[in-house]
Order: sequence, then structure tokens, then C-alpha cells
Amino acid sequence: MAKKQKVRYFLVFIVFVMLLSEVQETKGKDDAWLKRWRKENPVWRGLHLSVNSGEKLGVLKDLIREYLEPMGFNILIAEVGYSYRFEKFEGMGSEGLNGEQARELSKFCRARGIRIIPLFNCLGHQPKKKNRASLLRMYPQFDETPRKPWGTKKLYSREWCPMHPDLYPVVFELLDELISAFDADAFHVGMDEVFLIGDKDCPRCKNTPVGLLYSWAVNQLYYHIVKEKGLEMLMWGDRFLDSNEMKDYSSWESSKTGSHTAVDFVPRDIIICDWHYRMNSPEFPSVRFFREKGFTRILPSTWHYPEAALKFWEVSQRDAPEQVSGILFTGWGTGRNGELLLKVMRDYENREKHPKMPRGIAEAIKQCVKEMDNSIKSK
Repeated sequence: MAKKQKVRYFLVFIVFVMLLSEVQETKGKDDAWLKRWRKENPVWRGLHLSVNSGEKLGVLKDLIREYLEPMGFNILIAEVGYSYRFEKFEGMGSEGLNGEQARELSKFCRARGIRIIPLFNCLGHQPKKKNRASLLRMYPQFDETPRKPWGTKKLYSREWCPMHPDLYPVVFELLDELISAFDADAFHVGMDEVFLIGDKDCPRCKNTPVGLLYSWAVNQLYYHIVKEKGLEMLMWGDRFLDSNEMKDYSSWESSKTGSHTAVDFVPRDIIICDWHYRMNSPEFPSVRFFREKGFTRILPSTWHYPEAALKFWEVSQRDAPEQVSGILFTGWGTGRNGELLLKVMRDYENREKHPKMPRGIAEAIKQCVKEMDNSIKSK
């Protein structure tokens, strides 16, 4: 890319950030249900799941009805990805939910006081195999690394080029369909584990600071989701963390690419899902970091290590009591629509015979929910 064009991109970016800072904070959808929900749920108790099967929608309903609702869960983050059967993108989607099932699930959750938030991975986590349903299969020009062959073993996952001029109109149309189908008042854009950004072979991104590229992508999504659609925006926080400062965090949960510098150029009302799963860093310094950076809401996000999950919750209450919105239990490894987690919960007394991941998630949920309930009672 020519030097003049890079300078132009940079100037446009600075103007964009200035405009964002001057716009009044958007309150989001303001319907009666959401008003009541916010009043009744000052603390978020959330579960993240891969909702990737329309056929097994009943499994998810059973999990909600039998366990999430009785345990006081009020958030379900439904990661749909390319399994969702999009209507506007012919050929995209497979065996996941369709629009009618998404609306059905949304109504089912709302009737139980649960706010459903769709999640679609943006920028990173694009399939590395030539997935017939992926955006990069339909729009190969959006690939950040077009010279790398499909199926390359060393490639963790493919990524979108954040600077392609035609990318965002297509992405917004895709996100808008999900927002409409779920009647969403919030949206999770993913954005975790982005490693290829600024690839040397990308004609638009090469030689451009990675922090600039990453913040450009975040702000594009923010402007559309929050300022134009009136929703709240959630994202994973790992790319904002400097691995040189967060020495106990791995390169998966903190950044070695320079993307961490983007943290100073994004809006502070983004809800940061700060995920850390193990006890590598028992003080979880990222909680304090995001608080000191001025983010108004932080959601500590755990996995299948109960001791680490409980410690993470305790640290977050100590280090950012006003900013922490609650807790999010991630459901990686729980099968389609959480079917393996449901089996463990139904057979909890014999949980040792179940697979490690769903068993650990069930234990983390039980322990943390008990601690949260005890905290509420003591106040």
C-alpha cells in the first residue's frame, strides 16, 4: 500500500475515534422487558454455549428449564457461527438454527427472565479448511492471508482483512440478520485469538501497526452495533492485554502481536469478557487493568477449572467491584447445544464418569453460584 494511502487511513481513523468520543453513550433498546430485566438483574449470571444444532433445540430448552432458570441464570450467550442457516446468504449455514428457531429460542428465554445474546466470531476464528459455509469461501477477497493454502496445518484459523473496503457492509448485513432473528438487544462480536492481522503479504495491512488495524475493526463494529442499531456490544478481551506485562498469561489469553495498543482507541462502554481459565496467574491482573483503563463493565469468563473459576470471581469482586457485571461460564466442549453439560447436571452425583470438560464446567457453575448466592444473602 502506498505511503499516502496509509496516511489517509490513519487520518480517517483518528477522525473516527474523535467522533465516537463526542457521541453521547447509547442506552440501547429501551423496551419494557429490557427495562424490567435491567432493574431485576444488576449482576449477570451467564452461560456461553455453542448453539449449533436446530435438531437439538429441545436439548437446550431442557438445560434452561431444568437448571439455568432454577439456578438464577439471566444471560445466555449463544455462539452460532457458520452453522446458522442464513436467509440472505444463499449457501451459508448448515445444521444450525434457522430464523424461526432463533425467534422461538429468544421467546423461550425471555419468558424465563433470561437475556439471550448472539455471538458471531468477527475478524478471527474463520475456518482454515474450505468450509462451504464460511464468509471467506463466498468472498475470498476478504482473506487476510490469501497466499496461505487452505488446510495449512500451521495456520490456527483464517482471518478477515480488517482494511478491505468492501468487508464491513457484508458483515453488517450478516450481523443484522442475527440481530433481527434473535430480537437481540446486545451482540457479542468475538474478536479473540487474532494472530494473523497485519500479515506481510496483505497489500492493505502490511507495514501498518497491528494496534491500529485491530482498533479500526473494533470501532467499525461498535459504530454499527451500538450507535446505529442501539445495542450493547460484548467482546473477548485477550487482544487488549500485553503479554510482556501480563507475564503469567499465555499467548492465547494475551497478545504478542502489538494489538494490545488498540485498547486506548476503543469506546469504554464495550462489555469486556475477560477470559482466563487456569490458575497460572492467581491474581488475575487483567481485571484491575481493564478497570484502570476505564471500561465500565467487565465480565470475568471461566471454563472447566472450578478452583480457578472461584478465585477469578473472588479477585474480580475485590479489584473491580463497581465494574464487574457478574460472571460468564464458557461452555467449550459441552457438545451440541450443551447436551453433554445437561447429561452431567442430570447425573451430578456420578459426574466422575462423565468427560472432563463438561464435568468441570458443571462443578465450576455449582461452586460459583453457591458463592454468589451466599454473597447476596450476607448483604
